[in-house]
Amino acid sequence: MTLRDRLRLPLAPGTLPGVLAAAAALACSEFVRSGLYGAYLQQAAPGLLNLPKKEAVAVAATAFTVHFISDTVMRPVTGTLIGRYGGRPVVLAGAAVSLLAMAVLATATHSIWLLLLVAALHGAGFSAMWPTLMNLTAEAAHESHQGRTLTAVSMTVLPAIGLGVLLLGALGGRPFGQVAALIVVVQALSLVAALFVPGRTRTTAAAPTARPVRARLGVAARALAPLIPAAFMQTLTMTLLGPLLFTLYPELHLDYWQMVAVLGFGAAVAFGSMPFTGRVADRGRARLAVMLGFALLAAGLGGIATLPPLWALFPLAALVAVGYAFIAPGWSALVVSRLPERERPAAWGALMIFENVGTSLGPIAGAFAYRQLGTAGPFATGAVLALITALGYLIFRRAFTRPIETGPVERPADAPLES
Repeated sequence: MTLRDRLRLPLAPGTLPGVLAAAAALACSEFVRSGLYGAYLQQAAPGLLNLPKKEAVAVAATAFTVHFISDTVMRPVTGTLIGRYGGRPVVLAGAAVSLLAMAVLATATHSIWLLLLVAALHGAGFSAMWPTLMNLTAEAAHESHQGRTLTAVSMTVLPAIGLGVLLLGALGGRPFGQVAALIVVVQALSLVAALFVPGRTRTTAAAPTARPVRARLGVAARALAPLIPAAFMQTLTMTLLGPLLFTLYPELHLDYWQMVAVLGFGAAVAFGSMPFTGRVADRGRARLAVMLGFALLAAGLGGIATLPPLWALFPLAALVAVGYAFIAPGWSALVVSRLPERERPAAWGALMIFENVGTSLGPIAGAFAYRQLGTAGPFATGAVLALITALGYLIFRRAFTRPIETGPVERPADAPLES
């Protein structure tokens, strides 16, 4: 294989601009969403709503919950619309609704009910962003690289999330008009990027199927069934520790920079190992990759639960990192291989409901474990959940290898590729 072949992107010709446009639209929307609800509102709500600080913070947290519920409930709807009309009209409508919500927030007189209404409207608009990008990327990627491509494209959005939290959090004391202008401008950029998202993709442009709607829904339901508990358990496990990091690191006898060093080392190991783990997932071993990932995650978190010294945290962080490097591309490849292509947008939207439920309950479970078991509690709980998930992939492996009847013969999710 030549160097040129190695550097070639694993996307179908002509699809890169559309994928980049969808990623840019999502990144701008995530900047606004993460910064507004994750950092800014908690600081600005007392002044905006003329409420005591504790009450205002509670309202801000409720707004985030309302936004999240609206986003979650609307994901299957937007997935269905993507399958019927293509990505561009759906993501354009979503970006326009989000921009409308932010414009109302920027210009209207603020009250508790208006803030909650804006949060719900914003969640409905945001629900189009992730399904559009995931479906577009899955269809554009070569079959041999789908897991790695989906993971790589998803990771391009992460800097926008962090930047939104850091920047809008730092602007918490500034006049609301300045911050509102920034939010509206970035959300408007999302709408501009959405203009360049492709209209009808391979799947949506295909000739209508002769199969009855009820039969197609049955196929999608059978494909989704084994993925639902897996989607819930893995997002629950992966989000246990996030909100607790700044609480836990002093109790692990670390200072701030030692925590940064451990996290940075883990991130470097994860990124460095992902080309190898992604190949395992994309070569017909998606279930094995996810199972190995959760087994390594259980081992790493179980080790950290013993509250080891600083030097031992680095190899344990490496175990967790390699586990994540198996899980991310493995899950993407497993979902793509299981979901029938024609029903994929709607099915993926439905699956995201359970991912979001796990994401929302993870921090609650972590906080409860910390309250009941102390510093080791969240790590031990995460290790147990990760082990249960790994065993689930082992015990119910036949559910992931059973072929899905969609008309043409499809390669099973865990079958090796032919040479």
